[in-house]
Amino acid sequence: MGKNALKEIRESFLMSKAELSRKAGVSPITLDRIEKGKNCRLETKRKILLALGYKLSDRNKIFAD
Repeated sequence: MGKNALKEIRESFLMSKAELSRKAGVSPITLDRIEKGKNCRLETKRKILLALGYKLSDRNKIFAD
């Protein structure tokens, strides 16, 4: 189980889980699991990065792996 900075970054944008899940096209349950450090597919990480306005090359700022 890897730690990630998703929750902190999402909150720094004053964005709710529901809002981010809608923008990223992933379910709120999936988002919750990722924020708790569960693994997710690369495609899901890509959607989240883009929804937050990050470049794919910035993935290490959010995801540790």
